[in-house]
Amino acid sequence: MTTVRQRKVGKGTEGAEDQPSEEKSVKPDGKNLSDHTSGKLWNILSITVGGIVAISLGLLTSVYVATLHENDLWFSNIKEVEREISFRTECGLYYSYYKQMIQAASIQQGLHGLVYDNKTESVRTINILERMNVYQEVFLSILYRILPIQQYLEPVYFYIYTLFGLQAVYVIALYITSWLLSGTWLSGLLAACWYITNRIDTTRVEFTIPLRENWALPFFAVQIAAITYLLRTNLQPAQERLTFVAVFIATFLFSLTWQFNQFMMLIQALALFVLDCFDLLPTAKVTWLYIIQISGLLLVCVLQFFNSMILGSLLISFNASVLIARTIQKNLKKGPLLNRLGKLILHVLLVLCLTLLINKFIKKILNLESDEHIFKFLKAKFGFGATRDFDANLYLCEEAFGLLPLNTFSRLSDTLLFYIYVFVLFFMTVAAVIVAFRNLRTSYNTSYFFCLISGSNQVQLMEKMGECTITLKPDAAYNLIHTVLFGCLALSTMRMKYLWTSHMCVFASFGLCSTEVWKLVLKCIHLYTSQRMHVMKYSIPIITLLYISYKFWPGIMDELSELREFYDPDTVELMNWIKSNTPNTAVFAGSMQLLAGVKLCTGRTLTNHPHYEDKNLRERTKQIYQIYAKRSPEDVYGILRSFGTDYVILEDSICYERRHSRGCRLRDLLDIANGHIMDGLGENEPDLKPSMYPRFCEEIKKNLPSYTTHFIRVFQNKTFHVYKLAKHK
Repeated sequence: MTTVRQRKVGKGTEGAEDQPSEEKSVKPDGKNLSDHTSGKLWNILSITVGGIVAISLGLLTSVYVATLHENDLWFSNIKEVEREISFRTECGLYYSYYKQMIQAASIQQGLHGLVYDNKTESVRTINILERMNVYQEVFLSILYRILPIQQYLEPVYFYIYTLFGLQAVYVIALYITSWLLSGTWLSGLLAACWYITNRIDTTRVEFTIPLRENWALPFFAVQIAAITYLLRTNLQPAQERLTFVAVFIATFLFSLTWQFNQFMMLIQALALFVLDCFDLLPTAKVTWLYIIQISGLLLVCVLQFFNSMILGSLLISFNASVLIARTIQKNLKKGPLLNRLGKLILHVLLVLCLTLLINKFIKKILNLESDEHIFKFLKAKFGFGATRDFDANLYLCEEAFGLLPLNTFSRLSDTLLFYIYVFVLFFMTVAAVIVAFRNLRTSYNTSYFFCLISGSNQVQLMEKMGECTITLKPDAAYNLIHTVLFGCLALSTMRMKYLWTSHMCVFASFGLCSTEVWKLVLKCIHLYTSQRMHVMKYSIPIITLLYISYKFWPGIMDELSELREFYDPDTVELMNWIKSNTPNTAVFAGSMQLLAGVKLCTGRTLTNHPHYEDKNLRERTKQIYQIYAKRSPEDVYGILRSFGTDYVILEDSICYERRHSRGCRLRDLLDIANGHIMDGLGENEPDLKPSMYPRFCEEIKKNLPSYTTHFIRVFQNKTFHVYKLAKHK
């Protein structure tokens, strides 16, 4: 097991307010001209200060997580093999391709090795650029080779510093989104502080550096910031075009760097669809956003050599269905309330039916089964029938794919984030419901408000409108639905909480600094005045910042002063033995997580690996894992040899696993899939039967003749047992 231990060392104010949609015409006298000039200067000063604060917080966050990483592992002092082992599971697999490109004789040879790879999956040649999202590793390796930095910076540091640098982009994007929504950079400051103080729940970059989401989420945050700006009401045509370009670039980079991009953007597309149905967003902009999503994903599909999983994604089917349905159903947003509701229901049903039909047709044409394990997992997770499918159960039994733990809310509440988030969410949801109902009641909609006043005098009505309306700007409406949908995703699947918690910081800080929210709150308790609203808008965020600083600054300083050291001697010993005692062409079998490290540290060929988005690989992994099932030595030997295996690594932590409860241990999942009764006390399903053979990983250690005929133990320590397969004629 990889652990960390204590390191043994000796010494060792404000501007940029909400801008009105229309400027009042003023007489060009000296006083008004002076006021106008001073206002512009104040805005420029505010934007400058806010920008400096944003960049400073971004850089501080990068330094913060880099320092935590160094302090946790003593990364600068450990050996190269220990550094590589610290890239656990799939992280090690991704980093291995960066290392492979760096060590290649030329860039062309490195690319050829990725396109025609025969070391990641034995007896099979695969295209890594098609199967995996590793263009970022390719780009970084090329950049490292052409820049004159080799003498000053090791490849591993160039890699990890790039990821830590992206954290600066992430925080700046969150800051800007909150600033755009509220009109004050104080909101951005609060969002960034919440992101840092809730680090445990907002990021895991310092200990899973090469993970795909750590590449993708900064670009996703940039995309959200660009969409937020795009949905402002008074953009000039040139500003609008530039913003669309920014959205496209961010969408493309997000899609290129994470294999789960299509599912995240599907949720985003659903948010746009809901808002468009209720007239909360401009239809023309929504249409362009659908097209941008499709275009970005198709461009990634081309770069990934027409990856069939992308072509068969629900996102492409859904967006195409929305555009087709909109063409079929004309005048969807006109007519009385009941008429519009009927049209809306038909529209939703039409879109859903078209989505399923188009997606089924594409998958039938392409014979696509790469993502079937995800839908099996979702079906079992949400109670649509139990499953004995090994792949689905493998996900169901992992804590990361379970429900969001309740202690998450306790931690988020300590910084006041969760309380304020719920407060803002409640009032914003009320406003959204009122505005949506108002939009449905009218035959045509030109504004985003619900007005309760009446009277014949239009001038008086316009003067009172600001005091009597509940408004919801398009950018706020989008971020509201975004946070609700991604909140549902996080509640159902813990691994996806990082998409929600970071946006939670944005949404809560925006609400706390929002004119609209405080106006609505004060009106509800009949205390509204303009002065009180401004006092609340600035005083509450400042008090919150002071509280966060007082409570968490000492803890952050203690965290930065705590020094530990990477310590995993058993894995280091295993990797060194493999490099010294096995040929470069040797093929290794074992657990997915360990084999990723074997490839990175030794360059040996694998039978399987953790990138699970391929049906053949999933079937292969299930077969390899029979080393932990109740199978005969002859069966296991035949399976391993069919994949060209020379050595098999058995791990005591899996064979005698106690981390999971009965029914979720890997050996239990294999027993259920094989129709065998599980070990230990407890119930078994009626149709499960005892196996004719003992558990392979336990019995092989007894050195019985039936096992030693096929397997010869060549390495052993407290954690790992390596057996060489005999070569029978």
